[in-house]
Amino acid sequence: MKVLIVDDEPNILETVEHKLRKEGYSTFTALSAEEAMRLFRMVKPDLILLDVMLPERSGFDFCRAIRKDSPVPIIFLTARTSEEDRVYGLELGGDDYVIKPFSLSELAARVRSVMRRSGNEAPIEVIEVGNLRIDPRTHEAWLDGSLINLSPKEYALLSFLAKNAGQVFSREALLDRVWGADVYVSSRTVDVHVRWLRERIEVDPSRPERILTIRGVGYKFVG
Repeated sequence: MKVLIVDDEPNILETVEHKLRKEGYSTFTALSAEEAMRLFRMVKPDLILLDVMLPERSGFDFCRAIRKDSPVPIIFLTARTSEEDRVYGLELGGDDYVIKPFSLSELAARVRSVMRRSGNEAPIEVIEVGNLRIDPRTHEAWLDGSLINLSPKEYALLSFLAKNAGQVFSREALLDRVWGADVYVSSRTVDVHVRWLRERIEVDPSRPERILTIRGVGYKFVG
């Protein structure tokens, strides 16, 4: 799923983009309506996050132009809180209206909700690797048909590695993608969680065959 983020504040673009990428979306960013229109025509996004107060051309004007030939879902992001602005944005064809400052988790939930309503939400696929089954819908994993007792972070790490099987990730990259860039924990945390996962899914944890250590780099999952 492709999301176009339009905002003239670079720090907002960066934080929103980081959150949505962690959620599994492909993201494209623009600082102005003109740049956004170029990207819109080029990448054909599945959803647009649109700031109202843009330089030269407002988000409302951009929405009006888009709605002439596209039903793409649009969520307005704005510091303008009046009821008149909210009503105007929705009447122009906006699908939701999020007031700044906002919670990144709430924004991600609204993106999922709008995607769902529009029929653009990507199907959630169960990951099956041999006798290992991971279900993102329930955040559960099974080995040989038996439920594995995993903490939320163990599940998140296993799911991320399995979805990206074959790719090598440094400890720092795993901390960023699983724990979050704003959480300050030691890279040793990754090693501990990998050890716990190996104890649960490997036949011989001392000789792992699924979660491999790549010396001097990090870890990778073998599918």
